[in-house]
Amino acid sequence: MRPRPAAAPEAPDMPDVEDEENDDAPLNPAPKPPTGRTPLVEQAERPDGALDLRRLKNHKIADLTAMAKELGVENYAGLRKQELIFELLRAQTARAGAIYGDGVLECLPDGFGFLRSPDYNYLPGPDDIYVSPSQIRKFNLRTGDIVSGQVRPPKDSERYFALLKVESVNHDDPRVAFEKILFDNLTPLYPEKRLVMENGKDNMSMRVMDLLCPVGKGQRGLIVAPPRTGKTVLLQNIANSITANQPEVMLIVLLIDERPEEVTDMQRSVNGEVVSSTFDEPAQRHVQVAEMVIEKAKRLVEHKKDVVILLDSITRLARAYNTVVPPSGKILSG
Repeated sequence: MRPRPAAAPEAPDMPDVEDEENDDAPLNPAPKPPTGRTPLVEQAERPDGALDLRRLKNHKIADLTAMAKELGVENYAGLRKQELIFELLRAQTARAGAIYGDGVLECLPDGFGFLRSPDYNYLPGPDDIYVSPSQIRKFNLRTGDIVSGQVRPPKDSERYFALLKVESVNHDDPRVAFEKILFDNLTPLYPEKRLVMENGKDNMSMRVMDLLCPVGKGQRGLIVAPPRTGKTVLLQNIANSITANQPEVMLIVLLIDERPEEVTDMQRSVNGEVVSSTFDEPAQRHVQVAEMVIEKAKRLVEHKKDVVILLDSITRLARAYNTVVPPSGKILSG
């Protein structure tokens, strides 16, 4: 018989070099490769690298100017914020990047529509998004719908960005729009759920309001008081109580014929959407803003969402409607 070969001696346990490198990796991370984008540009991008129009509008004008400088936008110094955003979007498409945007739809008599931005109080601007009549018919869209989706740049003879693909309607799947019940066909009922206004021990006005005049969902209320008695402050307290106690409620504050500094104070005091038409705007502008807000609220209610509108003031809005209505010989109030 042949003798068996001796077993090879086992190699002693040696530390794995790769494991040591992995252990040291969190302590000394390797520098990331340059992406060619500034932190401001990365903040305005979605996770997939597409530029988000909503995030762009949330930036200050100084940040947008810095982004325009980095992206090589020409003559950006004398542009307004909306025009600067338009040029940034064009620079994004020049580097073959996708764009996503959203807005509130305003359907025009010609059949097409535009996505207006609540950041600019639904004013027409160069960064509005065009919506074709075929898309409006396909997705059953109406004035006031919140539409978001992919946007394509304007072609040679076009002035606006156009909606390419609809991703959501009123924060829901576009197919839900076919199953909704129109607002005019809904059944009005008495309020069944209460809006609790008490918010903290120091806010006595909201405590008194809960005791004397409780407010329910679906209720209409009117504040009648002489000038300089604190109606605007009371509205701010109501808005803050609603956002704190009922976070599921979508709050819209509508300011008609107010001073710009009052609008700024309301925006800084209220955690909600503030839409305004200041006293230097014409009466037609007051009416347009009010109708956009009420149409937006109707579309959200059709999607089974709770909406609260705080209007200041209804007297000036009625006066604006009286100015806009054609003369008929009748004596109108206001």
